[in-house]
Amino acid sequence: MTTAKDLFIIAMDQQPNQSVGQGDLSLALAGAELIDLIGLEAVALDGDSIVPGGQPTLDDPLLGEASSALARQVPYERIEDWLWRRGRDLSAAYQAALEADGQLARGRSGRMLFGAERVELVDSPARRDALSRREADEPVLAALAAVVGMQSGASEEELSLDDEAVTTVLAVVNDAVMELEAVRQRRSIEKAAFSNVWRGP
Repeated sequence: MTTAKDLFIIAMDQQPNQSVGQGDLSLALAGAELIDLIGLEAVALDGDSIVPGGQPTLDDPLLGEASSALARQVPYERIEDWLWRRGRDLSAAYQAALEADGQLARGRSGRMLFGAERVELVDSPARRDALSRREADEPVLAALAAVVGMQSGASEEELSLDDEAVTTVLAVVNDAVMELEAVRQRRSIEKAAFSNVWRGP
């Protein structure tokens, strides 16, 4: 399993009152894919730019899609731009992939994640591995979980990340999620102001 799939699984395993926003999770999933590609030496970072390396054979179709989507000509894509481009509707893509793999099932007792249908995690080795990784506070997964507001995520002070590239990606993911929240708040304020205008004094 990839870091992104593990992240999606632990997001699904959250209590309903701790649910993760679709946009936040999509950005974090794109960051998780990039971190896995760094680990596979499929990419490297030059400052905040993503420099593609070799194209390893990837067993995971979504990670393969991520690798194929990399900009392979100068100027290379910045991490932030990659997150917004690759992250568009990525959480829905992971939901569909996990359903196709039999990791998610539809049912009345499940959660309404990003659509009208209720889905729930199937008890599987993949789920157990993801939850074990969370319980072990694996640093990268814990950091991504913290960024999207899962209570299981460790704080930055508790993390021991000695990989500068991974740390850079995590910082950019955090900034992107904060930017998304700022946009949400601004829209909420604008909507409230518009409603007040129509209500009148």
